[in-house]
Amino acid sequence: MPFRLLYFSPLVFLLFFTCNSGPHKDNAEAVIKPKPNITYGYNLDNYYVTNDTIQVNETLGQILNRHHLTPAKIYQISNEVKDSFDIRKIKAGKPYTILATKDSLEKAQVFIYQPNKIDYHVLDFSDSITLVKKESKPVRKKVQKVAGVINSSLFMTLYEQGLDDMLALKLSDIYAWTVDFYHVYKGDKFKIIYDELFIDDSISVGIGKIHAAYFEHHGKPLYAFNYVVDSTEAFSEYFDDESRNLRKAFLKSPIKFGRISSRYSMSRYLKLYGRRKPHLGTDFAAPVGTPIMSTANGVVVKSTYARGNGNYVKIKHNATYSTQYLHMQKRAVKVGDVVKQGQVIGYIGMTGFTNGPHVCYRFWKNGKQVDALKQELPAAKPMHDSIKPHYYEYIKPIKSELDSIHYPVIEKIEEPEISV
Repeated sequence: MPFRLLYFSPLVFLLFFTCNSGPHKDNAEAVIKPKPNITYGYNLDNYYVTNDTIQVNETLGQILNRHHLTPAKIYQISNEVKDSFDIRKIKAGKPYTILATKDSLEKAQVFIYQPNKIDYHVLDFSDSITLVKKESKPVRKKVQKVAGVINSSLFMTLYEQGLDDMLALKLSDIYAWTVDFYHVYKGDKFKIIYDELFIDDSISVGIGKIHAAYFEHHGKPLYAFNYVVDSTEAFSEYFDDESRNLRKAFLKSPIKFGRISSRYSMSRYLKLYGRRKPHLGTDFAAPVGTPIMSTANGVVVKSTYARGNGNYVKIKHNATYSTQYLHMQKRAVKVGDVVKQGQVIGYIGMTGFTNGPHVCYRFWKNGKQVDALKQELPAAKPMHDSIKPHYYEYIKPIKSELDSIHYPVIEKIEEPEISV
């Protein structure tokens, strides 16, 4: 018996290792085999990949020629994509990717241009016909909460907290009819619940919708809740905690940010003329090229040039109100155009009689020029009574969530005592 055990033992071991050697080998291969690197819909392992940025005055033709395409091929590509991709509009500083053949020629096969962090354009000229695709990376939303106390400006407060300054622009849009952001006070407070947008799970690409906000301006609390009024068109507006529409028929300012450099006055001393003269408008100073917006819906009745006014636009809003915008660098609308509130109608300039870049904003009521900043502007369409019960139920938990957001604690630096 001992002899038989000794005799069969090697056979048992031989059979065991022979039967299991196959699966072990397969498992090892499965573990070490890398996953294909799929990006922009291509397996990058099959190409030589070049990532770069568009240089100043660089053209697509120069880029493709540098990656071994002939002038004839470049001309063919340009001709085939002209209706779907304007190659003249690629901008300096924007990233691009070249996928080239993985051989000694390293000839470009695909050009991928990224005008922003989310969208990208693909030009695939690997075959005889160039294919053009406009794609977008998947975007994930994450609800964020933030609060702050203003010390100098809304922009600076957000900057000091490491937050996207786009929040300031979006907040100014919401409160454009109720808060004068040129005159925020030290100690004004805000709370915001908003969507932050991410690609690749971790790269922030901007700010989405603001769901709700609270702004305490000079001690006055102002709530704003985004609410879909018309479910059939998914149209939403911002209302306060008493269901009042925050939007009014007119914006307070024709530019988003800047400063009031001169107010409406019946007797203002003008250096340009060397005497006192009525100034029947409000001057908003901002850098040359700053967009100028129509403060309300209306129709363009003048878009021209005059010696004193420079390039200017006048808009009739209804039988009661008209507005005018002077000293533009460039006009963006023509007579007869129907414009919407907030639509860009021109850009800040220094044309006409002016000593600095600004827009002179003039306001007519019943045919008479008046001070725009002193007008009780009409409100937008109010919420229908039948909707209010649902609205109050909807904002109840959101208001509670807003109220529970804590303001950041500002550490006070105690100065050392000086002994005398």
